[in-house]
Amino acid sequence: MNLLVIHGPNLNLLGTRDPKTYGSMKLEDLNAYITSEFPGHHISFFQSNVEGELINRLHEALTDGTEAVVANMGGYTHTSVALRDALEPLKCPKVEVHMSNIHAREEFREHSITGQVMDGIITGFGAESYILGIKAIERSVK
Repeated sequence: MNLLVIHGPNLNLLGTRDPKTYGSMKLEDLNAYITSEFPGHHISFFQSNVEGELINRLHEALTDGTEAVVANMGGYTHTSVALRDALEPLKCPKVEVHMSNIHAREEFREHSITGQVMDGIITGFGAESYILGIKAIERSVK
């Protein structure tokens, strides 16, 4: 399976930004962990702090052979109608993931604009949220 894993804003700071909430694993370590858990899949990773770059990458996924998307849109989850609209036309399985439990944090984080067009949302399991997201996709396509 060709999987696209999207990391949104500030995820490049994993390992240094609020380790109590996000853990001590750096982004490159997270990507290596995900790859090691799914050796039979081709996994592409994309991280950006720029909303337009995330949108452009999602547009590319419409035609580049992407078969599933796991996305952590970070703070854009709660604010970006534009990212929601870029995710909507993707007909492949899509799962939103969050390392922290967005429902146990500030009230504004409880609402997911991007989640409205996803097949499911996994939140609160740290790095395992990504693993669970990919497993959910695997099971949904069988």
